[in-house]
Amino acid sequence: MVIATTIAGIVAYVIVNFVLFLATLAAADGVASDHKSLALIGGAVLLALIAFGGGTLLLLLRKPWSRGLGLGLMIGWALLTIFTAGFCTGVNPSFYTDGLL
Repeated sequence: MVIATTIAGIVAYVIVNFVLFLATLAAADGVASDHKSLALIGGAVLLALIAFGGGTLLLLLRKPWSRGLGLGLMIGWALLTIFTAGFCTGVNPSFYTDGLL
């Protein structure tokens, strides 16, 4: 049960990350174009809070399904950070400040 919910947590985080990543980039280019770095920092902090804050709360519930889901959120954040070199989670600011976006 824990393994299945961990995989579900990873998939759920990837989906949430994709939606928030696109929303953050849209906000940085549109509404907050004068404060692009602030919008990108806010998006990165929000993604980390979802992964680690939500993951910790789910772990504290101490149920098999919540433990797996909480671990999955945290593992999903780590995997996306590693596989995208921090681009999708906002950890690598050089992508944003060097004119890539």
